Amino acid sequence: MHAINNGASRWRTLHTHFLRWVAVWGPGVLVMLADTDAGNVVTAAQAGARWGYRLLPLLLLLVPLLYMVQELTVRLGIFTGRGHGELIREKFGRGWSYLAVLGLFVAVAGSLVTEFTGVAGIAELYGIARGTGVSVAALVLMAVVFTGSYRSVERVALFIGFFELAFFYVAWKAHPDLGTVAHQVVDIPAGNPEFLFLAAALVGAVFNPWMVFYQQSAVADKGLTPEDLPAARWDTAFGALLTQLLTAAVLVAAAATLGPAGAAGSGVNLDSVGAISGALTPLLGLHAGRLIFSMGVLGASMVAAIVSSLALAWGMGEVAGFRRSLEASPLQAPTFYAFYVLMVLGSAALVLLVPDLVWLSVAAQVVNAFMLPLVIGFLLALSTRLPAAQRLRGPYLWVMVGLSVATCLIGFVGGLSGLL
Repeated sequence: MHAINNGASRWRTLHTHFLRWVAVWGPGVLVMLADTDAGNVVTAAQAGARWGYRLLPLLLLLVPLLYMVQELTVRLGIFTGRGHGELIREKFGRGWSYLAVLGLFVAVAGSLVTEFTGVAGIAELYGIARGTGVSVAALVLMAVVFTGSYRSVERVALFIGFFELAFFYVAWKAHPDLGTVAHQVVDIPAGNPEFLFLAAALVGAVFNPWMVFYQQSAVADKGLTPEDLPAARWDTAFGALLTQLLTAAVLVAAAATLGPAGAAGSGVNLDSVGAISGALTPLLGLHAGRLIFSMGVLGASMVAAIVSSLALAWGMGEVAGFRRSLEASPLQAPTFYAFYVLMVLGSAALVLLVPDLVWLSVAAQVVNAFMLPLVIGFLLALSTRLPAAQRLRGPYLWVMVGLSVATCLIGFVGGLSGLL
């Protein structure tokens, strides 16, 4: 009987532990699904169409640094209980915190415009007016957030985001030639300005400033404790790998269908979401292919719009000092919700005036690449606020610094080469 009781007790402990891990998961996967946004999809498709598989290694090599950056935000959120903007204000003062939020504002504005542009492009594929598609998307975004619960927002966003898994099916149906892949991944035209510019855009597409603000604030808002750190790390690691594989799937599909057969850079240039859809959907049949591609782009766009706009609302609240929590109702935190609504409506209105062009999305990602040193610099400086046992040290610290410097150089050199 004693053995039976011990077995039942162990089972209950394991069951409780498993449920706790499941409850912890969310912020990492969600922020990474948001990272595979419409701008990311468009940039990856342009990279594959123009340069084949040559930029594929860069996407995969960015996984470790992406994990390190976001894992550090998890530590800061858990062990300080504060959002990113609030910590910057406490350590460096209001001036630096407003500089950080200004960078966040630029990143979120660029992101929201590209997300709504993606939504508009999909709407137009089905003969729906741009204004109608964007308006419905804006209303959905506001309805999701006005549920008044972080967990509700997280679950809805995760459900929408998993439509992005459609990109794996698109890549599989493209049947990439492994011989061509093997040849092109080592044929790197490092001296070509256009190639370097797209490399910088991919770096910016991976490292969005709003990801740091969102995940740290989400971890704090969710009330995670030091005991949850292992699960939160796995959540972040899985998300980092997933987002890069999804982006790689888009690049592979575009490279297989549109990429250059001859010299590097001889592929086609894409000019709209519709052009990308038109190139990829025949692989799956016209109607089914268009539906699958649309689900992926809409999932990416909507999740990124939710996450980025919430990150800005959180960041502004942390710096300015007004109440900012999804656990508070609109009456309890009116400034937070008002700022969120203004960002969504303002971006949606702007998209009605912006052409649905690929260059807009690519340029927005390059701006993110230019801001990367500021983002990582703040994170490394804030890590001194962690308990001694949780601070970065030894080989891990130097690997992170080395990868950060190398990635920032790619972003700067590539971005400047495309502008000069």
